[in-house]
Amino acid sequence: MESIIIIVFVMGYLAITLEHNLKLDKLIPALIMMAVCWAIVALGVDSFTTWFDSSKHALVEGFGSLVHDDKIHLVEETLLHHLGKTAEILVFLLGAMTIVEIIDYFDGFSTIKSYVVTKKKSKILWIFSILAFLLSAIIDNLTATIVLISILQKIVKKREERIWFAGLIIIAANAGGAWSPIGDVTTTMLWIGKKVTTLKLIEYLLIPSLLCMAVPTLIASFLPAFKGEIDSEEELEKPQSPHSAKMLYLGLGAIVFVPIFKTITHLPPYVGMMLSLAVVATFAEIYSRTKFSLTDYDNESEANAHHSPVHASLSKIEMPSILFFLGILMAVAALESLGILFNFASTLQESVPMMGTEIHVAGRTGVSDLVVMLLGVGSAVIDNVPLVAASLGMFSEPIDNELWHFIAFSAGTGGSMLIIGSAAGVVAMGMEKIDFFWYFKKISWLALIGFVVGSATFMITRTLF
Repeated sequence: MESIIIIVFVMGYLAITLEHNLKLDKLIPALIMMAVCWAIVALGVDSFTTWFDSSKHALVEGFGSLVHDDKIHLVEETLLHHLGKTAEILVFLLGAMTIVEIIDYFDGFSTIKSYVVTKKKSKILWIFSILAFLLSAIIDNLTATIVLISILQKIVKKREERIWFAGLIIIAANAGGAWSPIGDVTTTMLWIGKKVTTLKLIEYLLIPSLLCMAVPTLIASFLPAFKGEIDSEEELEKPQSPHSAKMLYLGLGAIVFVPIFKTITHLPPYVGMMLSLAVVATFAEIYSRTKFSLTDYDNESEANAHHSPVHASLSKIEMPSILFFLGILMAVAALESLGILFNFASTLQESVPMMGTEIHVAGRTGVSDLVVMLLGVGSAVIDNVPLVAASLGMFSEPIDNELWHFIAFSAGTGGSMLIIGSAAGVVAMGMEKIDFFWYFKKISWLALIGFVVGSATFMITRTLF
């Protein structure tokens, strides 16, 4: 039965990876994979001899000798446990996504365009790379990429020039998302899963992530594509809401407040995110009453004036992404519950050379650096969410062990090496119609350099913490 579950998981995984070829949204195989895996677990529970207790991170003693009803009860308890942990992540993401959409409702991100006052390509490259690095740490790498490419389209008119900037934005956004607990889904998973803390994540990964962004950007600034100035055309800008800047700073501040709230109260992050959402939504409702001009009163403004910004923002939430995360996380939970991931981790640690671990001081991880770097390379080919979800069930190192921070860096930045390797890359690919092979030839080598430099920096600086 375990073999059947693994086959179902692999087939679902392939369908997710090949979603563009199959023209099938990845949430569909993810949900099928989740339901089928747990159905097989429930139907064949009497044939399993091992069961993994996630709360204790150990195998349940004497599981094979339990009667059928006790096994079913244990399955139900485990399913509820994993659903609760998954729901924490999903509710957190829903709150963050809604805040971002509220900011966009007031055209808050247009404020960022005012910072770009140069026409020199190399300077624009640095401005957007730095903005991507900082923004992604606050509003996550996917949203930062969407926002910055949207702004870039108003500044750089020629697509053949713009896709070069987009390629470096992907690298910078993924690097920025790695050092923040709210910057990437994978780091959020590790943070909510109590594997890393905010301060230690920043301590371990800020410098490696910064170099992962800065080195490729520096190299790229000397390439022919970033020489000279852009050809810009003056265009009439649509009037902004008078509250654009206020909602931008309020929304970003509310998201940054979440880790602070968790540190003070020790409550799960989604509680703080719901509080932040409530505050932002309150101001949105107040400001929306004065957003529209009464002097230009027409049918359209009348309709908008009575439309709740919160309702409008909620209608734009990426529900397919939420359902995908639900499916993939719960499917991985099925493998974890049967002890498959635990046993695989043991085999992996025994078979892979312990590169880099000889110099570790006592008490540090015994997992090979090569294993974690391979995880990063793997995240460029397949989705990093299930890879990190699997690592949560594979390794038992305590909170803030260097292993978890290295996994956060590898999974977050390794995806930049292929355009399909990260959510930021996929959305940029769709927005700018970037060819897979063009990215592979022009940008992938820069992402690889950044990944290697960042990894090497992490290996050196981790001894300081």
